[in-house]
Amino acid sequence: MQRVRANLRKAYESGRESVRTARTETERPADDAELDFPAPVPTFEHHSTTSKDDTEVPHSLRIAAAWSWRLIVVGVVGWVLVRFIGTISIVVIPLAIALLLSALLAPAVSWLLKLRLPPSLATFLVLICGIGAVAGTLTLVVNQFVDGLPQLTENASAGIGQIQDWAQTGPLHLNENQVDQAIESGRVWINAHTSQLTATGVATAATLAEVLTGALLVLFSTFFFLRDGRKIWRFLVRLFPVSARWSLSDAGDASWATLGSYVRATVLVAFIDATGIGLALVILDVPFPFPLAALVFLGAFIPIVGASVSGAVAVLVALVDQGWIVALIVLGAVILVQQVEGHILQPLIMGRAVAIHPLVVIIGIASGVVLAGIVGALVAVPLIAVLNTGVRRLSRRRPETPPDAVVVTAVDLKA
Repeated sequence: MQRVRANLRKAYESGRESVRTARTETERPADDAELDFPAPVPTFEHHSTTSKDDTEVPHSLRIAAAWSWRLIVVGVVGWVLVRFIGTISIVVIPLAIALLLSALLAPAVSWLLKLRLPPSLATFLVLICGIGAVAGTLTLVVNQFVDGLPQLTENASAGIGQIQDWAQTGPLHLNENQVDQAIESGRVWINAHTSQLTATGVATAATLAEVLTGALLVLFSTFFFLRDGRKIWRFLVRLFPVSARWSLSDAGDASWATLGSYVRATVLVAFIDATGIGLALVILDVPFPFPLAALVFLGAFIPIVGASVSGAVAVLVALVDQGWIVALIVLGAVILVQQVEGHILQPLIMGRAVAIHPLVVIIGIASGVVLAGIVGALVAVPLIAVLNTGVRRLSRRRPETPPDAVVVTAVDLKA
């Protein structure tokens, strides 16, 4: 017992001694200058930085740098995507045309399905009727062109003679030798570039197989898009996480509705343009009224610029065949139709289908021409319309849904 008490006493004394030592070490003499260190300055770090060095960089510069490298990444990915699409353009272009045709013909297939026809039969009938309409139109255009080509050639020769007379008697006052020299220069240029023209013809013949392959791909793709489009879309949606399927499916449905509305509105506007210009050509007895109207119809699928370019061809034909007065009248008819389209048809019909600013349309068409030529100009505007609808639908705030609604949506997508 005494030994226990002695140990406790010793432990107590040892503890007091350690406390005295620690207190002595922590006490600082007032006259000791070497121990008078300055108080530490507190450092502040921004919540968006992960390093103390970043606090020395202005906040605006860090934000600009963050935007810059993200834009660089997006630009590189976009460039790679464009190059990849350009590499497989022989497949991408027919698929894009097939999507446009499917959006145009889908209502007819839906109507036949309501009559209890099998999906394959309904799609086949609609596709055959569409091919028949296109083939009949092309046959009529080619026949009229072949029948009127000799007369147009004679009128063109007479027009060239009038130009020669005007060059001699007009304000230029050229003599006959100068006119003949200009014609001879043109002939020499054609002879010098004959090899290039021949090479172009050979290249065109070589691409005939690609055109036929693309046409077959368009037909098969359109058939399966019309018959199994919903199944294909559901398969693609199921590749994404469950939490994103509802939003993606909703955006896809809205984008498809926008594409269908755009194509149908474009067909209606193109038909009205072609009818107006075609009637003017028939009244003025300009040759090839139906082929020129068909050209205006096809050109109207490129908004703003397509109908204007095709109308210029009609004015040129009128100039060659009928002279300046009739050409000016045709030009007035083309301008009138364009004004009606721009101020009445586009806001009334196209504005309801898709709301895109004209500046965006012009930029999209120019970019499409640079990237893919005529096909790019044809696909640019519907692509912008679809992306506009899809992005807006994906970015909108979706209301909270109960858990049972989420389960039902996922099950429906798996069906």
